[in-house]
Amino acid sequence: MSQSSSDPVMTETAEAAGVEPTVKATRPPSYVKLAMRNMVRKGGKSLYHFTLTTLGLLGLLVGLAYLTH
Repeated sequence: MSQSSSDPVMTETAEAAGVEPTVKATRPPSYVKLAMRNMVRKGGKSLYHFTLTTLGLLGLLVGLAYLTH
């Protein structure tokens, strides 16, 4: 069982030894944050795929509207 950095025994021991606790309990980045970071890194390619998807979906909807008219 691990002790958190807010545990008084852990902080007193670390302070007595002159060592600051360096382990931080950080949450991993969310999926959305990773996706946005990836999109920024690959800027042009992502915009190209987004535009292609948008035009394809728009073409599909217009085609379906024409066929069901």
